Amino acid sequence: MRSPTAPTVEDDAMLSAQPQVHSPAEEPIDESVLNNRAQSVGHMYRDRVAKTPDAVAYKYAEVGANGDIWHSVTWREAKDHTDALSAGLIALGVKPEERVAIASSTRIEWAYADLANMTAGAATTTIYPTTIADDVAFILSDSDSRVVFAEDGAQVEKLRSIRDQIPGVTKVVVFDASGVDLDDWVMTLSDLEEQGRAHLASNPGAIDERIDGCSPDKLATIIYTSGTTGRPKGVRLLHSSWSYEAAAVEAINILGPDDLQYLWLPLAHVFGKVLLTLPIQIGFPTAVDGRIDKIVDNLAVVQPTFMGAAPRIFEKAFNRIKMMMEEEGGVKLKLFNWASSVGKQVSELREQGKSPSGMLAFQHGLTDKIIGTKIRDRFGGKVRFFISGSAALNRDVARWFDAMGLQIAEGYGMTESSAASTVGRLVAYKYGSVGWPLPGTEIRIAEDGEVLMRGPGVMEGYHNNPTATAEALDADGWLHTGDIGEMDERGFLRLTDRKKDLFKTSNGKYVAPSVIEATFKGLCPYVSQLLVHGNDRNFVSALVTLDADAIQGWAAENGMAGKSYAEIVGSDAAKAMVQGYIDELNGGLNRWEQIKKFSILDRDLTVEDGEVTPSLKLKRKVVADKFKDVLDAHYS
Repeated sequence: MRSPTAPTVEDDAMLSAQPQVHSPAEEPIDESVLNNRAQSVGHMYRDRVAKTPDAVAYKYAEVGANGDIWHSVTWREAKDHTDALSAGLIALGVKPEERVAIASSTRIEWAYADLANMTAGAATTTIYPTTIADDVAFILSDSDSRVVFAEDGAQVEKLRSIRDQIPGVTKVVVFDASGVDLDDWVMTLSDLEEQGRAHLASNPGAIDERIDGCSPDKLATIIYTSGTTGRPKGVRLLHSSWSYEAAAVEAINILGPDDLQYLWLPLAHVFGKVLLTLPIQIGFPTAVDGRIDKIVDNLAVVQPTFMGAAPRIFEKAFNRIKMMMEEEGGVKLKLFNWASSVGKQVSELREQGKSPSGMLAFQHGLTDKIIGTKIRDRFGGKVRFFISGSAALNRDVARWFDAMGLQIAEGYGMTESSAASTVGRLVAYKYGSVGWPLPGTEIRIAEDGEVLMRGPGVMEGYHNNPTATAEALDADGWLHTGDIGEMDERGFLRLTDRKKDLFKTSNGKYVAPSVIEATFKGLCPYVSQLLVHGNDRNFVSALVTLDADAIQGWAAENGMAGKSYAEIVGSDAAKAMVQGYIDELNGGLNRWEQIKKFSILDRDLTVEDGEVTPSLKLKRKVVADKFKDVLDAHYS
């Protein structure tokens, strides 16, 4: 697929002649895809291999002495691995719908293990590699997992430390066995493959029998939500949920077999898991690499046509580019600002289904050639669009990417709805919204503003938790999302906040914190996290953390080169800098929403400390509890 190019004067007539979609009722949907979706993920995978056996399925990086070496794997070659692993699980005695866990970061072996589970008829239990041992013990015990795929020695040792709490786990299979002591409980991935190949030699039809016996109503996945209070809840997702998600995305025609995905998101998260499922349905290749620090480098090498990401990735990229231009100053900064301004006007026209013409079209063609192409080259030069999910995306950040020819399709969903419930379309979108429902999914707004959804992607319920299931799913099958939102006249869904996150000040005024937080991230290029606080308080205050990389350039310009992070953020200059952006933020807020006091923390919030989720979403209650003394001091 070609990379996006900006409209020019010559393009105007063609763009204006293209039909524009204005409402979901007018959207062209490939109903045949929805009506003939696969019976299970195993069926979908077997069909994909039969259709395009020699097409590239995956790309992955191997760390070499002189840098990364990228390898390609065809669907036929992938099946060779997954068949061996699938048969190995069968040989270990794993029965249909029994749980097999994966405790690993994003890597090619995660995809192989999950597909082995699906073709063996087992159900995958996902575990983040950062999950603490106590929670791992609960998840494995609650899910009754029989086998665990573990990434490396660190994961194996974590499992050994809780072995007496997980008597149901009969075998651990390690991806990277370097330095791992193997015994009758722990085996290597290659040993499982060898065992599987031996089983297939005497039982050649074993895998097809398991696939054929798997129906849409069978359990495929249990994903435990990262709850902020109490134990996590295991969301039961059936094969019908994944086959629906894949078919519904194919039916809206935003992706095709010529696309190339770059996938770094945690596959233990529902967002990453659905992006792992789509290529099986549609047939495009996926480059898999979970190293967040390698995203920018990898984009230049892989040159994908699309990528899913959390808003934090887009915010960091935008702020980094903006700071680079400000450091350059002079003509380059003026050109950058001009291109951003012109691109914004074009983006606003496109959002209305219109095309630029006359002088605006000419200016956009010029600025795109000078600035836009260089920005796109930083992302590999072939990106058609990004998908943003898991948290609110700042509207101005999204608009800037669109202005540079890098459209962001913001989506919305939950673990309980198999990730994708709504998504912005490439031909019809509205920044600040999360798009239209996927075909087959119903959305309605309750009297109190809560978003309700119903459709094939919605979970069966919470594992071993009928009380929580009854609270989330009503008698008519509507999932109560806990999100507050509204739908406009064109059918676009806009979210305002989490129902449980809305708070009321002691003056009786409601505040939606996540909206304020997302707005601030579009204003301050140095911010990493912002926590807005004020429940039952007489004013709103905040905790701020700064991005360790972004702040270094600012520190050097302010006489603090070589200082530690804590010294930089604790300086009067840093506080004054943040105060300036807080003042700018407050200028657009109601009086009762304005941040009156704030503190800059002496370290950033991390996944490892349990303060943000692996998908980079703020754990509001955890942070508020951990820094309670700091927040209380604002009101003393």
